[in-house]
Amino acid sequence: MRLPRQLSNNLVLPAIGAPMFLISGPEMVIAQAKAGIIGSFPTPNARTPEILDDWMRQISEALAGDPAAANWAANLVVHPSNDRLPADLECVLRHKPPLVITALGSPGRIVDAIHSYDGLVFADVNSVGFARKAAASGVDGLVLVASGAGGHTGQTAGFAFVEEVRQFWDGPIVLGGAISTGQAVRAAEVLGADLAYVGTALIACAESMADPAYKDMVVGAGAEDIVPSKGITGVTANWLRASLIAAGHDPSQMDEGKKPDFANAQDDAKAWKNVWSAGQGVGAVRAIEPVAQIVARLKSEYDAACNLPRFDVKE
Repeated sequence: MRLPRQLSNNLVLPAIGAPMFLISGPEMVIAQAKAGIIGSFPTPNARTPEILDDWMRQISEALAGDPAAANWAANLVVHPSNDRLPADLECVLRHKPPLVITALGSPGRIVDAIHSYDGLVFADVNSVGFARKAAASGVDGLVLVASGAGGHTGQTAGFAFVEEVRQFWDGPIVLGGAISTGQAVRAAEVLGADLAYVGTALIACAESMADPAYKDMVVGAGAEDIVPSKGITGVTANWLRASLIAAGHDPSQMDEGKKPDFANAQDDAKAWKNVWSAGQGVGAVRAIEPVAQIVARLKSEYDAACNLPRFDVKE
């Protein structure tokens, strides 16, 4: 494993709970960290920088003195239109999360700042081209968002994505995209990743901020209920078909020419409020459960996958 020791020492499963817009909050992050995976949340989930400051304080205090204290990350939206980035970055520098994950833009503008307190920066990328650019910017790790991922997704299959990125990057890789079981976590390692990004499997957790109806929809959905479209945010994301229809959209007539604009995170929140996202691994989610129970099941499945007998050709 290529992970720095401060990230790998206290994990029971090589996984990060993916930061999910309007879903991941401090309670969920704390539960993930204590369950033995890395918990994360997007900073825009806190409606104001003041609330963000309070959330980070909650997480730091809840994990203080705990072996899980290193198991959390803040996710910064570094898109040029995000006017809140400077205030969110100031908060990050005060509370010093062990890991910062950047999304929707170049991580170069924040790398030195995070490194100043010995924090790590992983860049969320959804193409090989973006992975090359992020690798050149001085990041510590790459998060490869492959096809099938919930939220803003990629177009490249994980099998091809990891293989091609490994040709020029020997640092930590996190693979995301339809990873909702322990077997899939193990498969990500076999492909050459160091950690798996687990998102959809955690949407319906008891600690998530998701609307109860959203959790119920996830529990009842399968892969065929997922619709990829740029029509909500201007960036391709995977959406639950039933939520698109309920919000008045025609899944077959989405506005694929829409342009992204993250200048006001709360305006973006309005777009996501009733149109709900999930990845193609949604079929593995069958109940609303506490994070600890979900992680324990993933761990059991992962251990079983690690012990599968090898295929031997009989003469």
